[in-house]
Amino acid sequence: MSHPIGVIAGTGLYHLPDLTDVRHEPWSTPFGEPSSALRRGKLDGVDVVFIARHGDPHRLAPHRVNYRANLWALKQIGVQNLLSINAVGGISDIAAPGALVVCDQIIDYTHSRVSSYSDQYGEAVRHIDLSEPYTPRLRQAWLDAARACDEAAHDGGVMAVTQGPRLETRAEIARLHRDGCDVVGMTAMPEAALARELDIGYGSLAVSANWAAGRGPAAEITMEEIEQTLKIGMARALRVLRAALHLSQH
Repeated sequence: MSHPIGVIAGTGLYHLPDLTDVRHEPWSTPFGEPSSALRRGKLDGVDVVFIARHGDPHRLAPHRVNYRANLWALKQIGVQNLLSINAVGGISDIAAPGALVVCDQIIDYTHSRVSSYSDQYGEAVRHIDLSEPYTPRLRQAWLDAARACDEAAHDGGVMAVTQGPRLETRAEIARLHRDGCDVVGMTAMPEAALARELDIGYGSLAVSANWAAGRGPAAEITMEEIEQTLKIGMARALRVLRAALHLSQH
């Protein structure tokens, strides 16, 4: 029996166009309700389960996303490999607005999020190795898929994960730049760590929506700018995703 591929996406992508035989499956977990009903169907013949990370419509701030419920539900429905799409701000030159980046590292700047399943008193604690937060095989699937679609995707980069929902100050972005970060998002942690705790393979495609504060020519960042860039960027990401789904099965 084949296992479905999990897909989770956030700002700018709330459903998968062309998903067929769709079943909306409400799911309850010991950790509460997932962000949205699990949408299971076929995309180009591949069995897929999709979750809208922020809900549909967008209603959950990054620190309010129930990451544990999302990952637990995907595990229970049989997902072994998860492809994530993240909207990010660009910090380094590899992440100009519209760029696609397949990150290989994460620095977690979040706080006060429930970040592990090992938080029940008296339960055994699992100390996972997160030296490589993204599964190499799924990183390669994203890169090979981008190449197959003739889309440029940068191989490698450091994802800074901030608390949100506000965007960062110029001084904060300058600090992230000094720390070696290439892009900044708000949801890769604890998502990547929870996937590892559940032994789910995890790979992400980052879509740069804008220059982060102080990195581009604009004096301020507007949601109109972000939405316009994401409309194009997410369409490209979807093309790459369709190819990545097939590669993730092997």
